[in-house]
Amino acid sequence: MSLQTSYPFVLPRGYVDAAGRLHKEGRMRLATARDELEPLRDPTVSGPDDPRLTVLVLARVVEKLGTIELISSHEIEGLFAIDLAFLQDFYGVINFGNQEEYEQLLRAQAEGPPLLGQGRPAAAPPQAPVLAEPPQPSREYATAEQASSFEGGDSFDADGSFGGGSSFGGGNSFGGSAEPAEQQSPRRGSIEEIPRGK
Repeated sequence: MSLQTSYPFVLPRGYVDAAGRLHKEGRMRLATARDELEPLRDPTVSGPDDPRLTVLVLARVVEKLGTIELISSHEIEGLFAIDLAFLQDFYGVINFGNQEEYEQLLRAQAEGPPLLGQGRPAAAPPQAPVLAEPPQPSREYATAEQASSFEGGDSFDADGSFGGGSSFGGGNSFGGSAEPAEQQSPRRGSIEEIPRGK
């Protein structure tokens, strides 16, 4: 009867080395009593509750990480937080769990949604905003074209009345013409009465 003492794993994000290469696949072996006791003798560890203890234990039991075959505390300290948490869970399951817990951990990792920044297509570039059609002039007010035919530079005030007087071009008709209303051009005759106040 043989005993499996080393288990493969895949990090959720992966370790990025100094050259920028990503390492995700690795192997972890079962821990021995020495693996848990030796780090307590390290002068940088203040006690069994020191977070650095986890780093030192993992550096002893992770046998391989991508193409890196000699794992030190430097590599473990360089892991992303989610990868460190995964290795802690993985360590607990292979050393203290059962086969069902091991398979459940691997299944949860495989079926989980992709992490932020992974597994999704790049966002489409933003498109230029679609400009709305320019507002059409109200039928109650003269259009710019019609207003340009007024002589004397009269303009609309905020209350809807004309500034500079009540007549156009110094008289009571458009463009200074004395023609009767029925003889004026259709364009000029199409202006509706402008409201004087609200």
